[in-house]
Amino acid sequence: MIEFSLFGAFLVGLMGAAHCFGMCGGLVGLFSNSIPAAPGRNLLGHQLGFLFSYNLGRITSYAFAGALVGGSSAMLGKLFAIDDYLIVLRVLAGVMMILTGLYIAKIWFVIAKIERLGKYLWRYISPLTQRFRAIKRKREALMAGMIWGWLPCGLVYSTLTWAVAAGNALEGALIMLCFGLGTLPALLSAGFAAKALANFVQKKAVRLASGGLLILFGIQTLYIAVMQLS
Repeated sequence: MIEFSLFGAFLVGLMGAAHCFGMCGGLVGLFSNSIPAAPGRNLLGHQLGFLFSYNLGRITSYAFAGALVGGSSAMLGKLFAIDDYLIVLRVLAGVMMILTGLYIAKIWFVIAKIERLGKYLWRYISPLTQRFRAIKRKREALMAGMIWGWLPCGLVYSTLTWAVAAGNALEGALIMLCFGLGTLPALLSAGFAAKALANFVQKKAVRLASGGLLILFGIQTLYIAVMQLS
C-alpha cells in the first residue's frame, strides 16, 4: 500500500497546483516581495535560496505532521491491542483518496469543506507569523515556512488520513514528504509569478486523468482493506 500512497500523495500535491495558488499563492507573492535585495548581481539565485528555505520549512512541517499522526496511530494500536483498527483506517484512507480524486477532477468539492475544521487550530498558530513580517535571513524564511505548513488546507488533511493509516511514524512522514514535494513546483513558480503549471493542471483532460487515477488508488485501497476484514 505504501508505494501507492507515496505516488498518490505526490500526485495530489502536483495536481492540486490550482488549489495551492488559491490558498498560498498570495502568501508566496507577499513573501517574494519581502525578500531583501541581493548583495550582488545574482538576483535569481538569491531569490531561489530564500524560496527554497521557505518551502523546506513548509514541507518539514508536513513531514512532522505525518510522523506525528502515523506514530500516534501505531502507539494506540499497541496500547489498546485493537487488531482491526489499521484496516478501518485504511478504509478511511481509501474513501479520502476517492474524495480527493473527485476534488481534483472538479466533480465534487467536499474536501474544501474540511478546511474549515483547521481554522480553529490556525487562530492559535497565526499570531506567530507576526514575528516574520520582515525576513532578512534564510533561517528566518525556514521558520516562517514551518509556520505556514500548518495553514488550513483540505488537501493536506486528506493526505494526512493516509499517513494515519500507514500505521507508523516513518511511513507517515514519507507520505507527507511526497505530498510536499508534489506542491513544490507550483509554489516555486508562484514565487516567480509564473502560472504555466496551474494552467496545465487546469486542463479538463489532465484533471480527469489525475482524479481518475486517485479514485482507482482509493478503490484498490478499499478492496485490500475489505479483503483483510473478511
